[in-house]
Amino acid sequence: MLHSNFVMKLRQILSTIGLLVGLSHFASATHDDRPNVVFLIVDDMNLFGFLHQEEGLLTPNMDRLRDTGVTFTNGVCNAPSCVPSRASLFSGQYPFTTGAYLNGSDPWTKPVMDRVDTWPEQFKRGGYAVWGGGKIFHTQITPERKEAAFDNEPMTGGFGPFVKPEDRLVENWGKWWGASAWEGPDSDFPDNRNTDAAVEFLQQDQEKPFCLMLGLWRPHTPFTAPRRFFELYDKDELSFPPKSWRADDMEDVPAMGKHLSSVWGERWEETGGNDPELWREIMWGYYAATSFADYNIGRVLDALEASGHADNTLVVLVSDNGYHLGEKNHFEKSTLWSASARIPFTVRLPDGANAGTVNEATVGLIDLYPTLVEFCGLPAPRQSIEGISMKGILENPGSGWRRPGITVYEEDQFSVTDGRFRYIRYEDGTEELYELANDPHEFSNRADDPVLAEEKARLKTWKPERWAPTLGGREG
Repeated sequence: MLHSNFVMKLRQILSTIGLLVGLSHFASATHDDRPNVVFLIVDDMNLFGFLHQEEGLLTPNMDRLRDTGVTFTNGVCNAPSCVPSRASLFSGQYPFTTGAYLNGSDPWTKPVMDRVDTWPEQFKRGGYAVWGGGKIFHTQITPERKEAAFDNEPMTGGFGPFVKPEDRLVENWGKWWGASAWEGPDSDFPDNRNTDAAVEFLQQDQEKPFCLMLGLWRPHTPFTAPRRFFELYDKDELSFPPKSWRADDMEDVPAMGKHLSSVWGERWEETGGNDPELWREIMWGYYAATSFADYNIGRVLDALEASGHADNTLVVLVSDNGYHLGEKNHFEKSTLWSASARIPFTVRLPDGANAGTVNEATVGLIDLYPTLVEFCGLPAPRQSIEGISMKGILENPGSGWRRPGITVYEEDQFSVTDGRFRYIRYEDGTEELYELANDPHEFSNRADDPVLAEEKARLKTWKPERWAPTLGGREG
């Protein structure tokens, strides 16, 4: 008890010192030259277009961001679904620390988060103007936290417009599933309205450094987008089936893995499993929605370039989780395989330092919090930050990285990758191990292969020692 009280008081003292240091940094200066931040987070984006894993997906704006930034090809989310991923991102803590494992957990309304300072709050406390719009936390936050985090009233808008009834793939899936070219104006889409507002913010004079946060809802379902994005692709000419899918892929997957694969019930059997044309239509819609998201990313990049702030702005582009388009006989996310865990992850440094660098470090969304604190001189939060600052590896790509990428889904289930291997352990003790250099799509489970016993044992040591009680929620 004495030790616990001492640690708590020490943290309070350090937090106060950090706040004073951060405040003094800009209060005493005649000109605050700390970098601005433009943070772009997309929803459910896989690596098909971002790393061009599949031929033909058009993402010119993400391409130019990669050409001017540092791209992490092994970046991971820390939870493979929206709410827990963003809870980890903004708290700087793993799901096994907070218990935010699942969608529907509403972590920011639970006592465990009462003493957590999010990094948007720390930007505002540290003297930044903070603008937010779109899908950011994707769950309810208190009015007090919203006021502490943002200078504006963040626009949201939701997932619409939804798929027209005649374009729904399977009737009992409702409005979410199908490929629907939208005939109305772009302003029908919340992503466009939120991007309009972000562009307007960038066109304004800024008296102090700013942090702009824009969350795009696409390419998440429903796969609606303005018609021109569907017309970019000939549905019948798409690379099909994806090279990341194999008919016998599930034969060596343990029962718990098959359970996660079938979390959406009969969705696979009703489309990809028994109706390849419906599967092809899902891919067509996903491609169009990805190019639509890329379009809005480009609008923000153009506005930033025109603003005169680009040379002193850190630009971050990530997704909250990956996305299956048939891999492991599964659509969407909420698994521990690479399709769910790996994400687009690019950081463009001020002045374009190390432009076009490709880095294989296994960074995670959890590492953004300490990175932004270090780059921007922000006050230290009250909670313990479990990520690692990427500032060193961004500025010196050859400096190395000392931790694998960890992804958690539900209690006592995790995957870990060092870029060469991916190890998965389920709550019943069953395992998977993939040698990524020779098997990038994770077709062959080698968990029982004695040749890789040492590699498995090494990765297994990263299993969390303690799992916080779940905050509830639902699978999928």
